[in-house]
Amino acid sequence: MKQMEVTILGQSYLLACPEGGEALLQAAVRLVDDEMSAIRDAGKVKARERMAVLAALNLAYQLAERPATPQRQAAPDVADKSLDAEATASLDRMIDRLDGVLGGDGHLL
Repeated sequence: MKQMEVTILGQSYLLACPEGGEALLQAAVRLVDDEMSAIRDAGKVKARERMAVLAALNLAYQLAERPATPQRQAAPDVADKSLDAEATASLDRMIDRLDGVLGGDGHLL
């Protein structure tokens, strides 16, 4: 497992990434950064943690709206690539690490 430094909303994060998963991780980072930037630019939310929660909810909602595939129910598609089990597990680990960094306990309030 290699590590990659990424930037989201101007802040650097060092994330674990499986070999060959660099492009998928970069695509995910771009999606999150774009979503958080749009929320910030709207000017209604100032706290980075709240921006992250709203961005996560917006992206999860977009994924839930997609039609189910025959192979997996509500299979996410990042940068036009279907996620396999390894990539899904990697993204789950990344979310857990971000929760730890943000002090998240899984509750919105």
